[in-house]
Amino acid sequence: MDTFKKLKQFYWPYKNYFFGSLFFLFFVTVITVVYPIILQLTIDEVVAKEKYELVPYIATVFIVLMLIKGIATFYHQFLGDRFGVSTVYELRDALYKKLQVLSFKYYDNAKTGDIMSRLTADVEGFRFFLSFGFSELIRIILLIAISLSVMFYYSVSLTLVTMAAMPFLILVAMRFEKLAHVAFRGIRKSFGRLNTRVQENISGVQTVKSLSREDFEIGRFSTSNADYRQNYIKTSELWAKYFPLMEFIGNVCAVALLGFGGYLVINGSLNPGELLAFFSLVWYIMGPLMNVGYVINMFSQAKASGERLREILEENEEIVVKENAIKESIKGHVTFKNVTLTYTKDDDSALKNINFDAPPGKTIGLIGGTGSGKTSITQLITRFYEPESGEVLVDGRPVQDYDLKTLRRHIGFVLQESFLFSTTIRENIAYGNPDATDEQIIDAAKRAQAHEFIMEMPKGYDTLLGERGMGLSGGQRQRIAIARAICVDPSILVLDDATSAVDMETEFRIQQALKEVMKGRTSFIIAHRISSLKHADEIIVLDNGEIVERGSHEELLKQNGAYRRIYDIQYQDHDTIMNAVN
Repeated sequence: MDTFKKLKQFYWPYKNYFFGSLFFLFFVTVITVVYPIILQLTIDEVVAKEKYELVPYIATVFIVLMLIKGIATFYHQFLGDRFGVSTVYELRDALYKKLQVLSFKYYDNAKTGDIMSRLTADVEGFRFFLSFGFSELIRIILLIAISLSVMFYYSVSLTLVTMAAMPFLILVAMRFEKLAHVAFRGIRKSFGRLNTRVQENISGVQTVKSLSREDFEIGRFSTSNADYRQNYIKTSELWAKYFPLMEFIGNVCAVALLGFGGYLVINGSLNPGELLAFFSLVWYIMGPLMNVGYVINMFSQAKASGERLREILEENEEIVVKENAIKESIKGHVTFKNVTLTYTKDDDSALKNINFDAPPGKTIGLIGGTGSGKTSITQLITRFYEPESGEVLVDGRPVQDYDLKTLRRHIGFVLQESFLFSTTIRENIAYGNPDATDEQIIDAAKRAQAHEFIMEMPKGYDTLLGERGMGLSGGQRQRIAIARAICVDPSILVLDDATSAVDMETEFRIQQALKEVMKGRTSFIIAHRISSLKHADEIIVLDNGEIVERGSHEELLKQNGAYRRIYDIQYQDHDTIMNAVN
């Protein structure tokens, strides 16, 4: 029950629904046990003694009881569902909020399909037990307790004989629960892997088709699907093995009842009506006890689901906002002091003793090979990650002192892979600044050289985009992302290879527009093309997480170092052509 105790904060506020459901469940259960008693009275008092004038009264009582039971069942089920749905609303909300505050480090290892599985299948599995499983377990306990009380009233000896096999039934049920929990946790994990496979395939369908890897992907999906099937088959084997055994134990009790009960009737120690009522009451006990397996099954699924949900809820939040965090406007003065960053303990440091100063209005260019640490620098400014050592300062204060939303609201980010939402172009551009006017949105689009192609679209700025911006070229998506960053009106502008997907002519026009945008702002340009950053005030050349060169474009060319080698590689064809022309 540890899982349910730790998730108590989500369902306990709605305990009134649960207790209300139990209140009506009590009436349902009591009336259920009354049926055999009425049957016994009808046989022993009415039929045996030929008091047929009582039949209309008994029928009336029966109808009234059924009516009461029907009303009580309605409220029991309604309040039970209300309890489960209300709880899951809070739980899903908390999960989603938690996912929003987890650092990039969590998402570096998490799989999208698995997270989706937890927010859908696992949440629903937990809800189903809250709505039905809890009350079903209590119904079983109430039904057994009341039925046993009536049975002991009729005959103590017959009750003891009939219930002799009950301990064996309980032991079998407990063994089933232990094995079922492991099995259902395996199913949940397997389902998460299957979801991940589907999500990755759909997201990367263009890559799959362009490389003719459909058969390979079908094979990978079939493997995951087979693993999911195998996990379910193992669970089915448990059901097939234990449920017939529990039913057999129940039938043994029924045989003992009929044998010994028939003997008591023959001896006159028990009335025929009491034996018939006894037989019904025994199945009111044996039926629920055999049904315990089903409840245990639900409990095992809910427990396995709850454990997976707790893994998200209890995940360590590495990026924590201080209580009295600064919410003042940011000018954009960025300073790095001996900053070292390591993503995981087993890896080498992504950044090593990085030092630089970028006052407002200064443009910093970052260049280097893949994995040299260019993007890592900008991710520390926004607190996507925390440095292992050293300080990252904004306006002379550590970034940890700022309110996270305030900090990021003043930073405009354009990533190499631009993500667009499946909504209108207008809403995509205004995503970081929902209060932006149409004039601001259009101005941002013009500066990003996006206005012309947007106006050529069917509905202009109100054109709906497909998932992840499908329907637009890579360059068009990047220009909309640039417009989105401009629309935020940031103090710090980060362009992470932002013009890599556009042609040289468009890149030139965007750079001309960005020069105007960068005035008064601290700007970081990450690029592989020297043409994208040669106008920067200072260019930092990185290699293996360290600064190997720094200076302006002209200064670095004179040093004949790493920057000069990159320049020669990129411009050798251009120089060859120019020499041939001359």
